[in-house]
Amino acid sequence: MELKRVVVTGLGALTPLGNTVSEYWNGLKNGVSGAAPITRFDASKFKTQFACEIKGYDPENYFDRKEARKMDLFSQFAMVVADEAVKDARLVEDNIDLDRIGVIWGSGIGGLRTFQEECVNFANGDGTPRFNPFFIPKMIADISAGHISIKHGFRGPNFVTVSACASATNALIDSYNYIRLGMADVIVSGGSEAAVTEAGVGGFNALKALSERNDSPETASRPFDADRDGFVLGEGAGAIILEEYEHAKARGAKIYAELISGAMSADAYHITAPHPEGRGAFMVMKNVLEQSGINPEEVDYINVHGTSTPLGDLSEVKAIKQVFGEHAYNLNISSTKSMTGHLLGAAGAIEAIASILAIQHNVVPPTINHFTDDENLDSRLNLTFNKAQEREVKVALSNTFGFGGHNTSVLFRQLKD
Repeated sequence: MELKRVVVTGLGALTPLGNTVSEYWNGLKNGVSGAAPITRFDASKFKTQFACEIKGYDPENYFDRKEARKMDLFSQFAMVVADEAVKDARLVEDNIDLDRIGVIWGSGIGGLRTFQEECVNFANGDGTPRFNPFFIPKMIADISAGHISIKHGFRGPNFVTVSACASATNALIDSYNYIRLGMADVIVSGGSEAAVTEAGVGGFNALKALSERNDSPETASRPFDADRDGFVLGEGAGAIILEEYEHAKARGAKIYAELISGAMSADAYHITAPHPEGRGAFMVMKNVLEQSGINPEEVDYINVHGTSTPLGDLSEVKAIKQVFGEHAYNLNISSTKSMTGHLLGAAGAIEAIASILAIQHNVVPPTINHFTDDENLDSRLNLTFNKAQEREVKVALSNTFGFGGHNTSVLFRQLKD
């Protein structure tokens, strides 16, 4: 059986840098920080009092009030970006067979705010079980894919992947494989997350995973800096329309890039810490290159997981040097989490979009907030500090890793006929 080719024909983004793809890209290339004091709740008693929240989001700009109340914020985010991507790809206008369009989504946590609110309300009551009838449908992670398919009538494969911060990239890989195998013509993929809540911030604080740089939120996410002290929690969503190449070409679709490979591995080491030598990260990058059939020397840009944690950044760089050898010094490497914060299960989607747009525009977005060199990192590596760099980007790799040792990589290439 001949495997199909898979291309990107639509994008949607709702991020701490902007509420559309164009706003997001402008923020990335200009090195804007999305971090600011938390507005979603009173964080004055928390160790971390800031996050990368969506700015100026009003659900009534997208949904009627009754509809919005039936959806957790993470599902609302999913619907908004899916709508942008579907419109961008002209899926409805081109009258595509809805039986051949699927939705494969990712979310690491799902409806955390809904779960928190319902449990707090019950605990504050008299023990009588009074719960919102939409409690379960609002909370469960898979409902995001359900909402997207119901709105647009997409009747193809439909589910949500959950692999912590690797969730959205796992969704992209599943989508890629379903299309390659001929099980769908088009899949709406990506991820969404809305975990800036008391439970989300408090839980990650208890793990000592978050930066506590409350005096300077905008500089708190500083991947590869010697003084990095943890990640900054973000929220939002990204949607990517993946489509079988001949199907896209036949309808004259705009093609952003080709997805040429997706790979997965496990650290098999620790529930939250990465393998100190980057063993799982090495394996997933090695696998994604081997499966694509291209040489390491053909890669121009890596959008790294790069969360701004002391151990994680170092282990990923070790893995890159192992995989790419001397070519590592010819690469541009950057962590866009320095600007967006860490969107958990949605991170892989918005970072894949950053990689795709780097190919489109031949611009590598920067790693901002670099102040002090880390003597444990090789200074010969081009980590694209503080300012975007122009260069031809024909091939871009995006890494996403998650608690539990989940490692995922996807590889995009400038379209070749």
